[in-house]
Amino acid sequence: MVCGFLIHTISSVSALSAGGSRVLYSRVFGPEDNTEADPERRRLLQKERLLALARRVRTAVCLYRDAAGTSCVECVLGEEAVALGEAEFGVLRLSAGEPFPAERTVLWLGVQNLAFTLVCEMHENLLLAEGTLRNIARHCMEELRLLGPGSEILLKSDRIDALLHRYVPHGQLLFLNHRFTHILDKELSAYSTK
Repeated sequence: MVCGFLIHTISSVSALSAGGSRVLYSRVFGPEDNTEADPERRRLLQKERLLALARRVRTAVCLYRDAAGTSCVECVLGEEAVALGEAEFGVLRLSAGEPFPAERTVLWLGVQNLAFTLVCEMHENLLLAEGTLRNIARHCMEELRLLGPGSEILLKSDRIDALLHRYVPHGQLLFLNHRFTHILDKELSAYSTK
């Protein structure tokens, strides 16, 4: 089962402190891990967990880029396929308590200055999760034009919700073949034209 999905920054943003990361979109599936009675306290605790996860993924992407000797080259609008082809991919294992109460597997895809992160339970099929993460990232890059200036990702969260509802309904990974993916693509394009 997928526990959560995030889109966050992995490069320095002028408003962020050194080593910081900004969560642009997040979605958590399933029951909450904390038993905090106060709803405001529960929301703040979840926000802190997601920020801690974003910082860990940012560190992993930076280490990957340093080890490979690559740097982030900016692409322009319309070169989403090129950016996705050059994207870095990795997997992290989170121990219990760092930052979630149970062990989790984290898959990340670093596309230029953005990271797409999928948080899964430990027993989840990683190949299936990787394919789903790449499909979600492809749709986000192409449909939402995330490489363009002022992409306004915060204003397009309903489209990302619809995308996640199709590819990860209720946090469940789907076995996708080309025909089923084509049907999902048609549904999403019909939704985006509304």
